[in-house]
Amino acid sequence: MGQDEGTHDGDRTAAAGADTGPSAPSTPGAADSGATDLEARYRRSSAFLTDEALGFLFPAALRAAADIGVADHLTDGPRTPAELAAATGTDARSLHRVLRLLATRGVVAEDDLGRFALTDAGQALRGDVPYSARTAVQMLTDRTMWLPAGELTSCLTDGTASFESIFGMPFFDHFAQDARTAAVFHVGMAAMSDPENAVIAAAYAFPAAGTVVDVGGGHGGLLLEVLRRNPGLAGVLYDRPHVLAGHRLDADKEIADRWTLAEGDFFASVPPGDVHLLKRITHDWDDETCVTLLSHCRRALRPGGRVLVLDAVVPRGNAPHQSKTLDLMMMASLTGRERTEADFAELFERSGLRLSRVIPTSTALSVVEALPA
Repeated sequence: MGQDEGTHDGDRTAAAGADTGPSAPSTPGAADSGATDLEARYRRSSAFLTDEALGFLFPAALRAAADIGVADHLTDGPRTPAELAAATGTDARSLHRVLRLLATRGVVAEDDLGRFALTDAGQALRGDVPYSARTAVQMLTDRTMWLPAGELTSCLTDGTASFESIFGMPFFDHFAQDARTAAVFHVGMAAMSDPENAVIAAAYAFPAAGTVVDVGGGHGGLLLEVLRRNPGLAGVLYDRPHVLAGHRLDADKEIADRWTLAEGDFFASVPPGDVHLLKRITHDWDDETCVTLLSHCRRALRPGGRVLVLDAVVPRGNAPHQSKTLDLMMMASLTGRERTEADFAELFERSGLRLSRVIPTSTALSVVEALPA
C-alpha cells in the first residue's frame, strides 16, 4: 500500500508541474487495477481462512478410521471401499468419503481402480505394529479433549479452562470417576509416549548408579527404556494405584530385579532418588502447583541428584511446533501451559533449583535439567 500511494503522489506532482496544456488522461484501469489487486488479496485470505476452519474435519475422519480399525484391513494391499466396509461392518459410501479425505493428507492413497492403500505415513494407524498411534489418536480426539477445544472463546473471556463447565469437575477428577475415560487417556498417553521414550533415554547421560524415580510415570514406558540402557540403575515408578495397575515394567526380564512400584500423590510427597523424571507432567499444571511438585522433588533428591523435566520447550518464532498446538489443549482442559526456557528457569528458581541445561531431542520434547540451587 505504501509504495502504491507514493507512486500516485509522484504522478500527481509531475502532472501539476507540467505546463503543456490539459493533462493527459490517466492510464485506463490503473485505479481499478489497484482495487482489484486488493480485493484479490482479500479473496485469497477468505479462502485460506475458510479452509483452515474446515480443518477440524480431518481429525474427525482420522478418529473414525481409528475406531473402526480400517488400517488393520489394509495390511495385504489395496482394497475397495466396498471390501473394507464389509470387513469393518460399515457403510461403503460413507467409508469412501472418509478415506478420500484421509488421502488428501497422505494417510492412505487411492489408485486408479478406486482402491485404497495404507501409505508409509499411515502405517501407525494399525493396531498391530510397534509404536501404533491408534489409541493416541482416539485419546486426542476423545470428547474430553474435543468438547473443551470447541469452547476456547470462554477461555479467553473467563481466563479459565472450559473443561469444568462442560463436565462439572476438573480434568483429573473426572478421570478418577470415569473408568472408561481414564482407560482411554492412560492407554492413549502410553501410545503417544512410546515413540519418544527410547529417544529421550538415549539423549541424556544418566549416572552409572543410583535410583531413578519416574514421578507420575504412568505405565512405566520411559522408566523401562532408561533401565534397559543403564544396567547400574534402579527405578521407582510412582503414580496413583489405578494407574500403576496397568504398568509394563514386567515386560522385560532383563530389568526384573531393578524396579519397584510406589503408590502416592506427588502433590504430597515423592520418593527419594538420585534422578527424578517428570515427563509431560508440568505442562498440566499452573505455576504454583508446579512449584509445589518441584519443591517436593528438590527435597527428595539425594546429594548430587538432579530433576529432569521432559517436556516441550516452546521455541521462538512463527514456525509450527507441537508445543504451540498442545498449549491450547492445556488452556481448554487443564490449568497448565507449555513453557519457554525462561519459564522453566523461573519455576526452578522458585523451587530451590536452578536450570542447568536444555537438551533438545529429535522428538517434540527436550530434556530440561535442574540441579539444586
